[in-house]
Amino acid sequence: MKPIDVHGNICESCGMPMHHLSDFGTNIDNTINTEFCHFCFLKGRFVDHGISLEQKIEKNIAMAQKLGMSREEATMKANNTLPKLKRWKDLKPVEE
Repeated sequence: MKPIDVHGNICESCGMPMHHLSDFGTNIDNTINTEFCHFCFLKGRFVDHGISLEQKIEKNIAMAQKLGMSREEATMKANNTLPKLKRWKDLKPVEE
């Protein structure tokens, strides 16, 4: 098993930085999953299984706004980050 880099990991589903072991998700056998955070991945499953990229972007925007970021900045950040993450990179956002 490779060592966990708690300084350079981001969640490959939502983009959250993961600095502490408690930030990481868990595999089905309860071992640490180094790709996804505990908000997105628990016991080997995505918490929000079935969510679309567009829905995840909106969810991230809402969370960032609650943390004090402007909607404009949150929208730009979510649209620039999420589609490049492992969970989403092969998906294309729905065109409006």
